[in-house]
Amino acid sequence: MSDRATPYNSKSDPSYEQGSLFSEGIQRNSRLYDSGVSYEMGSQSLQTWKQAIAKYQNSISTMIPTFQTSLFDLPSNHCDPHSINPFRLPIQPAEFYRLPSDDAGDACVYFVIDVGFTTQSSVLLYVGETCRSSQRWKGLHDCKRYLLNYRELHITHDLPTQIVMTFWWDAPKATRPRQQLERILIEKWRSPFNKENWNFWGTPFVN
Repeated sequence: MSDRATPYNSKSDPSYEQGSLFSEGIQRNSRLYDSGVSYEMGSQSLQTWKQAIAKYQNSISTMIPTFQTSLFDLPSNHCDPHSINPFRLPIQPAEFYRLPSDDAGDACVYFVIDVGFTTQSSVLLYVGETCRSSQRWKGLHDCKRYLLNYRELHITHDLPTQIVMTFWWDAPKATRPRQQLERILIEKWRSPFNKENWNFWGTPFVN
């Protein structure tokens, strides 16, 4: 992808409005917990938290056409955030970064997902970007701590969870456009581990 790709302006795209069809009432009801409140979620609270996020994200997912144009048919500067469905990308193990790699990897936007039992119960937990796909997660990363807390709580309540990752490889190589793409996707999907969305879902796994 060309580094000169024009940054995507979500506010000027009519399809952006299609991603915002949720009433203010629904948005207010999605704010289940106050940010900064420190307590251990009970089993029912955890399941309610996940179900609310899954319901919202599934509504977003159904707006994206199942058929997507092949990347080989797209112009080299194409990167439409509204064509990206994290749940339909090839799945990789969450520990992918431990696999041997000959180089630092490529630019991408990546998604951390709890796949759940069904598509409707899967939850997109985190959206990130990097120019070094093979190196980004080998060091310190706040999301790794959130995931540890998340997994431990599921074990405490004897609830199943399966964390995987998916990748969008058509991301801009230039840092600023790639970060703009990441920001649009974070705002659109309201991934709970991204701090931009803590006001919606609270911070039960941050501490």
